[in-house]
Amino acid sequence: MMRMLVSVRSVAEARVAAQGGADFIDLKEPRDGALGGLPIATIAALVPALREQGRRLPLSATIGDLPMSQLAAILAQVDAVAACGVDYVKVGIERAAEAQAVLDALAATGHAIVPVFIVDRGLDFAQVGHACKLKFPALMVDTADKLAGSLFDVLQDAELSRFVSGVRASGGLGGLAGALRRPHIAALRKLGPDFAGFRSAVCAGDRGGELDPERLRELAATLHAAPALAEA
Repeated sequence: MMRMLVSVRSVAEARVAAQGGADFIDLKEPRDGALGGLPIATIAALVPALREQGRRLPLSATIGDLPMSQLAAILAQVDAVAACGVDYVKVGIERAAEAQAVLDALAATGHAIVPVFIVDRGLDFAQVGHACKLKFPALMVDTADKLAGSLFDVLQDAELSRFVSGVRASGGLGGLAGALRRPHIAALRKLGPDFAGFRSAVCAGDRGGELDPERLRELAATLHAAPALAEA
């Protein structure tokens, strides 16, 4: 079954996401880009608050949008986010010459890192293959420019299928994100990622607005339904 990751910025939003059927809770600031990071103090406050409420859904948090050239800053932010007690730390991987060195350094941190390949300029499968060898728990693809269309406007289905199958063959989980909405579910189902990330699709307005409980429930029900029922 494909699982649903929902990005949230507060305890209130996390509660709405959990009650709406989310399988993963992702802590980020949607107004600040694809991997907009929340302040460390906010993450540190959110994690125990969610745990105290019995929210045992896996928690991830982003480190913010940092260029591949700033390796020291990336690693420092990874350590700070991981120290907050999240289950996974998400790090954006740009298509850049320094990406392989960043992946190597992330794999050596000892933290549960989820590299997120930013694919607006295409997906470098050499980078993906290298990441697969490093045995991260999961890999994702996402887009930075949410106004330029969805993930399916950036990459071909064949490329997405190659990504998902390659990650799964390496033993990791493969996730897809990038302005995904309910009409994309049929295509997602054919690709079969382990999870898909949503924000735009579950907000009443744009992705920077508040989560819509009804949209969340409807999307979760569709995503979790058996294929024959979802396509009926």
